[in-house]
Formats: sequence, structure tokens, C-alpha cells
Amino acid sequence: MRWWERVSAWDEKHRFVMDAVAAGLTALLVVPSASSFSVTENSWIGLASLAQVVPLAWRRVRPTASAVAVFSVALVHFLAGELLIVPVDFLVLVALYSVTVHGPVWAYRTAIIGALTGSAMFGGAAVLESGSLVTGGVFAVALALLALSTFAFGLVRRARRESIDSLVDRALRLEVERDQQAQIATAAERARIAREMHDIVAHSLSVIIAQADGGRYAAENDPAAATRSLTTIAETGRAALTDMRRLLGVLRPSTDDATGGLSAGAAVETGASTRPAPHDTETGAPALAPQPAVGDIDQLVEQVRGSGVDVSVVRMGTARRLPPGIDLTVYRICQESLTNILKHAGPSPSATVMLQWKPEALVLQVSDDGRGAAAETDGVGQGVLGMRERAAMLGGTLTVGPRPGGGYRVRAEIPIPPHEEHR
Repeated sequence: MRWWERVSAWDEKHRFVMDAVAAGLTALLVVPSASSFSVTENSWIGLASLAQVVPLAWRRVRPTASAVAVFSVALVHFLAGELLIVPVDFLVLVALYSVTVHGPVWAYRTAIIGALTGSAMFGGAAVLESGSLVTGGVFAVALALLALSTFAFGLVRRARRESIDSLVDRALRLEVERDQQAQIATAAERARIAREMHDIVAHSLSVIIAQADGGRYAAENDPAAATRSLTTIAETGRAALTDMRRLLGVLRPSTDDATGGLSAGAAVETGASTRPAPHDTETGAPALAPQPAVGDIDQLVEQVRGSGVDVSVVRMGTARRLPPGIDLTVYRICQESLTNILKHAGPSPSATVMLQWKPEALVLQVSDDGRGAAAETDGVGQGVLGMRERAAMLGGTLTVGPRPGGGYRVRAEIPIPPHEEHR
């Protein structure tokens, strides 16, 4: 900041102090000389002059009151017979400028009308005293021009101040908006991570619980079945642990950040089809692997089948490549729906996963014939809410509820880009 900018900033911060000092110096210069310009020998001329200078100390902090005081004193000594006290009377122009720059609109409009009226009054008094209409007219026009010039200069200064104030206010609002956007982005990222964690943990634990229950009952009569259940539990646990590492890996900076490479978090943020994968035992950093997608639904179905649910997959239409966000959303909705079947559908349910490819949308429908519609809930689950949020984030819709004939159905319709964009 340059020295004059620092001085200007200090002046703005200490307006009254600066104006009081300026008014004091002005009084020292003009009050002693007031009597020499007086046309009569009046002892109160000095006091009147001082009364006209003092209000200037408040010309910026109380511009309207200051202008009223200056104009009133000038009018009083004019009506008392003093046509001109030079240079104190010219402080009326200072008051006019101050109220124009710092005062409200009605105040500076009243001030300019008062100044022009005073010019006309002085011109009339000059005509009466000199007997010359031309002399009075010249004085009136000269004073009116001075008042109008001061008023115009004040308007220009006021417009500049308002423009600067507007820019400062806009900058402040942009800073607030930036902070709010950062908070919104943080909240959205937390919600995204929470949804991912819920989908991973809820699905994996549901499979593990189902397999553990089945293995416990089969242990006595069919040890081989119990062994298969334990194997499925181990595989599901490892898969869940891998997914957890992948998800948490996006929260940690990768070694590529120091060299300018694309980090895992940046890859996810930009929509790249990579994300942290199982922990690399050699480098200590997570490797990168694709996010789950629609093509992984078959593997998901096979995992659920291993838990005792008869699941079939039906595809309609021509499949095509999808953006990573839509791919992941469809997979997660299908995963959550199958997880709910494991938890709520009851023993030996049958389920159908339907993928219908339309020109403008992809429809995913997961239905079962179990007792999910009548199953009790603890009220703390976030699965349906998470599915709705995922669908709404992409402009899609999700409907859930009992289906005719019994069972439960989840139907999601997600808009997808036209086929030509992804050939």
C-alpha cells in the first residue's frame, strides 16, 4: 500500500479528528479577517464567523446537521445586514460539497436549492444597494455558478465513492459466498463418503450375517455347507476391507501430488474412472482401480446368491457406455436394494434385477417376493434416503414400496446421455 493510500485510509477511519483539525486551522485564518470585510462595525461578526466555521468539524460524520448549521448562520448574518463576509461565507460551498458527497439525497437536493436561493437573494440585495441591475445580476449568476460547480463536483465524488463501496461490498459478498461454497462442497463430500460407507458396510455385513446364520445351522448336519459359508464370509470381509481402503484412500494425498501427478482425490473429483484400490504393500500407497459400475452387477448378484437368495437378472434394450457417476449410482442403488432383501425379505426369497435401457434413461428395478413390506425396522436406516439422494443428484427418480401380489420393489430411473455421445 502506497503512503497516500495509507493516509487516505487513516483519514477515512478518523473523520471527525481530521475535520476538527481542519476547522480549527480554518478558523485561525478566516475569523480574524472577518471584521475587515464587514460593511458595519458590529462586534458579533467575529462570533458569527466562528459559528459558521465550527460545524465543519462534523461535515463528514453529521453532514446534514453541519450543512444546516452553516447555511443558517450565513442566512442570519445576511438578514442582519451583512451582504458578504469574505472568506467565511464561502464555507457555504464547503458545506454544500460535504452534504452532497456524504449526506442523503434529500439533504443535498435541499442544500443546492438553498444555495441557489441564497445567490438570488444576494443578487437582489446587491441591486438594492448599488442601484444597478447588471451588477446584482452578475453577482447572482457568479454565485449560482460557483454553487452549481461545487454541487456537480460533489456529485462526481459521490458517484465514485458509491462505486467503490459497491465494489467493496461485492468483494465481501463474494468472499462470504466462496466460504459458503466451500462449506457446501465439504458437506456434499461428507454426504458422498457417508453414502459410500453405508453401501459398503451395510451390504457386506448383511452378507456376512446371513452366511453366519446359515453356517451355524448347517454346521451340525452339513459341515461342507458350513465350510462354504465361512469361505463366503472371509471373501466378503476381504472385499469389504478392500472397498474401505479404496474409499478412504481418496482422503489421503498420493505420492503423485508432490510431483504434479493426478492424485486419487483429483481423479474422483474430475470424474476419472480410477479410484484407490487395495493397499500396495511395496510402496505403502493405495493402488488405483475402477469404481464399481453397471457391468459389475453380475458379480454382485453372484455374491447375493451365495447368501441363499435366488436372484435373476433381466436386461432389456441395448447396453452402452455410461459416465462414471451414473455407472456408480446404478451399481450402488442395486447393491442397497439387494442388501435390503437380505435384511428384510425373510427366509428363501426370490428376487429379480431388471435393467432396461431406454434412449434417454436407464431403468433399474429390483423386486422380490419376500416380506420386506411388512418387516419391522429400527428407524435408523439411511438406505432408502441414500438411494433417493443418489438418484436426485443425477436428475433421476426413485420409487420404493410394496408391489402387487406381495413383496417389495425398488425402481430407479436415471437420465443418461444420448447414444451418440458415447460411441
